[in-house]
Amino acid sequence: MQSRTPPGAEPGPTRTETDSRLSAVLASVVAGARRRAVRDGDRQIDTAHLLHSLLETDPEVRSAFDDGAQVVRLLGYLVQRSIGYGLQWRGTVEDSGAVPLVKVGDFGPAKEKRWSPSATAAMETAIERADRRGEPRALGIDLLVALISDPDCRAIEVLGRAGADPKAIVRRVEEDPSTGAASADPYAETSAD
Repeated sequence: MQSRTPPGAEPGPTRTETDSRLSAVLASVVAGARRRAVRDGDRQIDTAHLLHSLLETDPEVRSAFDDGAQVVRLLGYLVQRSIGYGLQWRGTVEDSGAVPLVKVGDFGPAKEKRWSPSATAAMETAIERADRRGEPRALGIDLLVALISDPDCRAIEVLGRAGADPKAIVRRVEEDPSTGAASADPYAETSAD
């Protein structure tokens, strides 16, 4: 079988490289997203799986939202994905154009669920964000900001349905000295509105 990777393209990170760059909480989030994708019968792990697992696992991520009621609304929408609006996603590849479709990341063995291009880009962006902060491992809050930086991903669709304001979330994260230092605001260019 011929490879779909274009000549000269660099392969993505290996599982070992990626796993070593994740905090314990973020590694738990990734495992939860994998389990959720399998349980939901989805072909790929996407950004909505990652958001769902982040909200369930990481208290620091939950604190980036307005209040507990907003988190409950978000979790409600995410739970409904397998029985409601999420059915439109089943059998489709989440690709907001964040990375080329041929660069689907492999954050696990080949026999496991594959990652959508948008989820792959979010994981890579989370690691880059930790690097800019001078940290060896990405945190859940890094992944949250990475998800928000892709305006066309499924996680953003869920945030919108729950009435969450991505700009306000990023502002709260950036104001926290432990997570916001030396990080780029994905909404900096549009904050003048």
